[in-house]
Amino acid sequence: MTTTPVRVPIDPFGSDIVAESARLRALGPVVPVELPGGIPAWAPTGYDALRTLILDPQVSKDPRKHWRLWPEVGEHPEWGWVLGWIGVVNMLSTYGADHTRLRRLVAPSFTARRTEALRGRVDAVAAELLDKMAQSGADGAVVDLKEAFAQPLPMLIICELFGVPDHLRPSVAELIAAIMDTTDPSPEHADFVQRQIGTVIPAQIAYRAENPGDDLTTELIRVRDEEGDRLSAEELLFTLLLVIGAGFETTVNLIANAVVELLTHPEQLAAVRSGELDWDRVIDEVLRVRPSIAALPLRFAVSDVTVDGVTIPAGDAILTTYGAAGSDPAHYGETAEAFDAARAADDHLSFGIGVHRCIGAPLARMEARTALSALFDRFPHLAPAFTPGELRQVPSFIAYGWQTVPVRLDG
Repeated sequence: MTTTPVRVPIDPFGSDIVAESARLRALGPVVPVELPGGIPAWAPTGYDALRTLILDPQVSKDPRKHWRLWPEVGEHPEWGWVLGWIGVVNMLSTYGADHTRLRRLVAPSFTARRTEALRGRVDAVAAELLDKMAQSGADGAVVDLKEAFAQPLPMLIICELFGVPDHLRPSVAELIAAIMDTTDPSPEHADFVQRQIGTVIPAQIAYRAENPGDDLTTELIRVRDEEGDRLSAEELLFTLLLVIGAGFETTVNLIANAVVELLTHPEQLAAVRSGELDWDRVIDEVLRVRPSIAALPLRFAVSDVTVDGVTIPAGDAILTTYGAAGSDPAHYGETAEAFDAARAADDHLSFGIGVHRCIGAPLARMEARTALSALFDRFPHLAPAFTPGELRQVPSFIAYGWQTVPVRLDG
């Protein structure tokens, strides 16, 4: 007789991801959980368990082929929020040959060489934004660093890369924020997300079809029109949704999280400024202890999968728990929850590992390195305008970042 496991509800607000990870870890290496709306899943609670599952070829990202509850999604309107993640057809939700085909279309645009070619533009955008910050932060005024700098920099770069026109950029940002918001599993929220996906991204495709340019949307439209067996119209839409959204939202949190950690650990900021620590170590440590994506829905067991004595039945869903892996004391020691840029934690899993490793990782690293260096060079006395505990997490158990980051530019 099969018993139904007791499932631990995941906090949809992501109020304290580190503490929640620790509570789950105390229950075992892989724990049955319940996602918003009552979606059943399994959550690996440590580094080794997550790494094992990510690399297991018997773990898929295609719900249509491998999630036993996929046929029931229509019967559960409260599950609609997850369709922005798994109800799409792109690199994030495909398996095997389909994933390889879609990844190959986009990956050449995110190589180290192509990323390096963007460095001059990133430098220029950063300088422009810092000039504006200097004006708004004059005379000790408080500036929201996220709104003024961490958000617009990667947004501008990814929109230029994909040729998103100015008039569509606010709608793109609103759409991605709605997908990231996991606090409202209502059918109304899910319907809003699906309407926006069906409006904003087609508008981008239509604009670039009429106004082709030297951008990646134009190139993907060409592939769709000339090589339809490589990219269907549906795949074009959802590929753009993925790469544009992931191309800025995660880097926003990476930059803002790094600033918060450095401002609240001034001795480590001093070590960076003196050259004792470099920016790459800071970035890796931020990605480890506060990964831009704390948990990613969903993967699926193709067959029964056993990890550390726990068997995940075939067809069950699995949450990819980067936040739990990064704070695992079994892998990173007793101080795993603490920010320590000297740790050299370049083995973190926050960009993924294996065939699904984030293709935008080189761009995110370059943008963060450029942004942080420029920010602290321009404002060496940058200081927090918040006290510990005041900052509020964005409303999501997926995204890991702050709603605002108030600072003063001159202490």
